[in-house]
Amino acid sequence: MCNLCCLLDCFAVFGRDCDRAAGAYPGQRENSLGGPGGSGSSSSGTGTSALSAAPGGYNTAGLSPNLSPGPASAGRKMVVSAEMCCFCFDPPRTPRFTNDPYPLFITWKIGRDKRLRGCIGTFSAMNLHSGLREYTLTSALKDSRFPPMTRDELPRLLCSVSLLTNFEDVGDYLDWEIGAHGIRIEFFNEKGSKRTATYLPEVAKEKGWDHIQTMDSLLRKGGYKAPITNDFRNTIKLTRYRSEKMTMSYAEYIAHRQHHHYQNAIGHPLPPYNHYS
Repeated sequence: MCNLCCLLDCFAVFGRDCDRAAGAYPGQRENSLGGPGGSGSSSSGTGTSALSAAPGGYNTAGLSPNLSPGPASAGRKMVVSAEMCCFCFDPPRTPRFTNDPYPLFITWKIGRDKRLRGCIGTFSAMNLHSGLREYTLTSALKDSRFPPMTRDELPRLLCSVSLLTNFEDVGDYLDWEIGAHGIRIEFFNEKGSKRTATYLPEVAKEKGWDHIQTMDSLLRKGGYKAPITNDFRNTIKLTRYRSEKMTMSYAEYIAHRQHHHYQNAIGHPLPPYNHYS
């Protein structure tokens, strides 16, 4: 039985007391994908790190110290790996992947139509071993847009790990590329409260939205209820970023684990797993 099975069973019986037993703890959290209800996802400006500052552990360009900036980074080795998705399904005692700090998001989808089932992450750079462990549970059990996941859903789940890089503050709310950039916005709602909201790079492309449709959807996601005008869009503070993403289904996780056990039994190293989302 995978560790996630045990935790989902525990949550079903003991509720939120299971979070503390499992080692889940509060952090700076933010939802990144649209779902039922739309506006139920945003966190306030006080709930996430300031957009003008680079996340902890990053330089002023918003890059992890081991990444090269701009186009040159396209040729570097991917940091995200299939092992990270396996870790979300069943954390091993000693992960084999890096423990460098990154902002990260965990996304769960379900079924053949890949409906969103949970997505929460942080813009504060966290060491990957503890960060993935925390946000696996948070996204599975505490996304306010959905009920907590159950063990019965596991066979139909897909898990995606997104590591965020290359943060850039931009002056024009249209200055980002659909399919390439994620965006995080900061704005003041009709009551004067600061709000933030984000979409990961794949969202606008998957939805078929243009820049204006994406921005307006993100404002609604962030809880803005007043009419949206172009003058108001121009008051938005926008940060664009990129991400590395890996996706694995539960069936692929089981096959990966069985292959790993077989290879270990006969003493051969496990070959790299190249299922890229």
